[in-house]
Amino acid sequence: MTLPRSTPEAEGLSSSAILDFIRAADTGLDSLHSMMIVRHGRVIAEGWWAPYAAGHPHMMFSVSKSFTATAVGLAINEGLLTLDDRVVDLLPEDLPAEIDARLAALTVRHLLTMTTGHAVDTVSLADSTHGDNWARAILAQPLEFEPGTHYLYNSGATHVLSAIVQRLTAQRLLDYLGPRLFEPLGITDATWESSPQGIDAGGWGLSITTEQLATFGQLLLQRGQWNGSQLVPAEWIDEATSLQVVTAAADHDLDGRQGYGFQFWRNRLAGYRADGAFGQFCIVLPEQDAVVVLTSALPVAQLALDLVWEHLLPAFGNSALPPVESPLTALLAGLSLPTIAGDATAAMAEQVYGVRFTFEHPAISAVTVEPGRIMVDENGAITELAFEHGRWSASADSRVSASGAWVSPDTLVVRAHDVVTPYSRTVTLTFANDTVTLDIAQNVAFGDLPHTHAVSLPRR
Repeated sequence: MTLPRSTPEAEGLSSSAILDFIRAADTGLDSLHSMMIVRHGRVIAEGWWAPYAAGHPHMMFSVSKSFTATAVGLAINEGLLTLDDRVVDLLPEDLPAEIDARLAALTVRHLLTMTTGHAVDTVSLADSTHGDNWARAILAQPLEFEPGTHYLYNSGATHVLSAIVQRLTAQRLLDYLGPRLFEPLGITDATWESSPQGIDAGGWGLSITTEQLATFGQLLLQRGQWNGSQLVPAEWIDEATSLQVVTAAADHDLDGRQGYGFQFWRNRLAGYRADGAFGQFCIVLPEQDAVVVLTSALPVAQLALDLVWEHLLPAFGNSALPPVESPLTALLAGLSLPTIAGDATAAMAEQVYGVRFTFEHPAISAVTVEPGRIMVDENGAITELAFEHGRWSASADSRVSASGAWVSPDTLVVRAHDVVTPYSRTVTLTFANDTVTLDIAQNVAFGDLPHTHAVSLPRR
């Protein structure tokens, strides 16, 4: 633990408000993975919905952008670049053969504010089909608008910032931020996805724990001060988190239309936030001297923000409250995502255990079910999924936890969470007439949800 602990009432927030938030989340959201509330620099409530746990890092998606912006601010403070430096001067080896006036005008400020002039997000260029040099592929795309005149959320722009920082410092973002930010905050095990060139993705790919994200939020709240040292210039944090570009006309949810800073979002009712896909949030509330961190797997992340504004924001008081006995502590300790409701076994089970069902399917060759275990043959690669009834069972490497049940006499359902990501897969096996119907559905995704449906060949 890095941050000190206290109680909600001691820091001016009622336990009942937090209880209301959690109950509303459990009723209306699918699903939160963790929550941490920090008030006056102290953690006053923290919880993880099993099988997620405090020690698990979590994919942060576009929360990564706020860390990248912090690296840019540090590099500016060290005199390595300025906001108005031109990208063509900073990445001369990554430019297309023809440089038009718009590309020549593109600056660091435009990258930070998502006003590059692109008509579509360039994140799709950051994959192996477009070569090893993602920045070069991004900069080769035509700019349909004059830089600075058109807002478009563009994760590729943040990767270009990462490439700039690496060229100027000869270090990955992860390594550059290590002694300057991560180590002082107690973040010693962060990971960051990188390009084939070894350049951190920048706009996505950072994985850290819930509390590590909360310490970053507290640093922002303290305008860059930490244990007596100024880790990040206060002026940079003020500028990065203030309104830099209007997003009211953008195709975003309500809180996404409140304006953008330098890789930070402005909030509808108070403060600002680092914001990642599927509900990864670091919400900083300066007037309330508070930080709220959530990790999630939400198809509509705005719903989680709505609950923060409804239940938590109005409850922050100006003075301590009398101590109370509350069920909050027990509730937080016992949080769990729902396991599969049903029976531990069924009459059909003994007939199908140990039988190898084969498929003519491009992705699935066969499936075998045994007590507490499913083995899926994905064209020679065997995925073994161990599960328990009524509780979450962790795999040998602790990365995947699964629960399963017979939901009817002929149907077995197993849900497996990859606990360092928001992703889960639900496997449904329905047995009838010597065949099995297999369905595998994923909970959240960019674009269409992955779904596998296959019917086995008749048993001989």
